[in-house]
Amino acid sequence: MDKNGIIDIKKKNESKGGIVAAVIIIVVLAIIVLASAVAIVPAGSTGVVTTFGKVSETTYSEGFHLKIPFAQEVEIISNKIQVYETDASAVSKDLQSVNSKIAVNFRVRSEASASIYKNIGGDYQQVILMPAVQESMKAISAKYTAEQLITERNQVGAEIKDQLEAKVSDYGIQIEKFNIVNFDFSAEFNSAIEQKQVAEQNLIKTRTEQEEQLVIADADAQKKIKAANAEAAAIKAKADAQAEANKVLSESLNDTLLKYQTIEKWDGQLPKVASDANALISLDIDKKTAQ
Repeated sequence: MDKNGIIDIKKKNESKGGIVAAVIIIVVLAIIVLASAVAIVPAGSTGVVTTFGKVSETTYSEGFHLKIPFAQEVEIISNKIQVYETDASAVSKDLQSVNSKIAVNFRVRSEASASIYKNIGGDYQQVILMPAVQESMKAISAKYTAEQLITERNQVGAEIKDQLEAKVSDYGIQIEKFNIVNFDFSAEFNSAIEQKQVAEQNLIKTRTEQEEQLVIADADAQKKIKAANAEAAAIKAKADAQAEANKVLSESLNDTLLKYQTIEKWDGQLPKVASDANALISLDIDKKTAQ
């Protein structure tokens, strides 16, 4: 093979290599363009579309979507329930310092996703939620004494949730649940609460003992009353029986029987002194003797 032939072969190979390289470049560019034209929005999220940085009013729901390559971007805003935990400080109605640990379950409404991204950005927890939580805690805590914050905890939490919803609802944030994880007061107040609880327990114990003593005393009194009633009933029954016996005896007595019993007991001697009270007169013994 002469020199010219070798040169022609080299040129042909170089031409084929250039074509292959060009094809590879075109394929890579096509893949890049295709990838840039595709947007996938995860479940429970909303895709906010921006065109050259400008937020569009149109949003993408979850799933597969096409967009303008390189010109449009899709920012993902989660609409799932999220948990925001923070510490909050406030002052109670009786001027006690209150430090609270709270947890807020919230979510971004899908229809408000574009507005939140446009006006607030992705840091809406710190920009919107945190100040609203702190303000609501202070406002509601000031309506209750420190003791009421403990004893009426559910009601306090419900009022804070209502006020928090009123503050963030216009931004498109929905409060699902509000929890007061813990209340913490000063050491002096905690000691006073503990002493009060001890005093209340002692009072309950004393009242219980007094009630038990009253129950025992009442039982004894009832037993005595029953015994007295039984004794009175027995006495009455005895008296009634005696009265009935006396009545029967009285009805059974007559002059003939009395005279007979007197004669039976007479020793045969006449009394030395006669009087109206002498039983022999009523038996007509003196008359018989005179005859």
